[in-house]
Amino acid sequence: MQVDPRFPTALVGDEQRRAALVIAEATGLPSHDVLVVLGSGLSAALDGWGAPRAGVRLSELPGVAAPVADGHEDRLDSYERAGLHVLVARGRTHLYEGVSAGTVTALARAAAAGGVHTAILCNANGCLRDWRLGDVMAVEDHLNFSGTSPFDGPLFLDVSAVWDGELTEALADVCQRRGTYAILRGPEYQTRAETRWLATTGADCVGMSTVMEAITLHALGVRVCGMSVVSDLSFAEAPTDPNAVVEAAAQAGQTLRAGVEKVLTLL
Repeated sequence: MQVDPRFPTALVGDEQRRAALVIAEATGLPSHDVLVVLGSGLSAALDGWGAPRAGVRLSELPGVAAPVADGHEDRLDSYERAGLHVLVARGRTHLYEGVSAGTVTALARAAAAGGVHTAILCNANGCLRDWRLGDVMAVEDHLNFSGTSPFDGPLFLDVSAVWDGELTEALADVCQRRGTYAILRGPEYQTRAETRWLATTGADCVGMSTVMEAITLHALGVRVCGMSVVSDLSFAEAPTDPNAVVEAAAQAGQTLRAGVEKVLTLL
């Protein structure tokens, strides 16, 4: 894809290049090909790959904050899979932590500065459809209800094709569902009225992450695809239990691993 040069200039500066250098020094590799971000309760999804070749704390990267939400770890690991160098982030930072979109997207920008050309973004969601806990949805599109953007000023980006069609089709062959992910800022879960409204917007699932990273990576010319795990049923009578969110997400690890591995075979 053709990249508007204004976006690399605006999004990748000295801090991101220093972060990319820290990754290169920690892993012994000048560049990586793929970034995988694992969300709430998903940090063990790729444990079947064995020990990473190297790793670094996310918080050791300039500009990148340590994850603080339950089910997230302060780890960035490097693997070699299918002839590719793959970075796996075991956690992420969210807008509801009171940080800027720049902090939320810091890892994505550092990864792009370090050569990443493809990203697989994973998260846990509240489901707006009659699906089952533990189902995994291939993300086809998103709705940005966060009230913010990764960009400031007159940087106009076509976001109609953020989610790569070929890679999404590959994930849909593995996942139980496919659909649209909506982001709210959080940290509160939605009211019943908000849940009813969201279900009319075309959203299939709702969460508090991923979209800022996806938009940023797309602007930097990185191919983006994603998987979202049903970890809460938004129309259920019982209140949302944060521990249940993490547990349901962890149960979907096998599907996530299969999806990641299938994407790697296409690159």
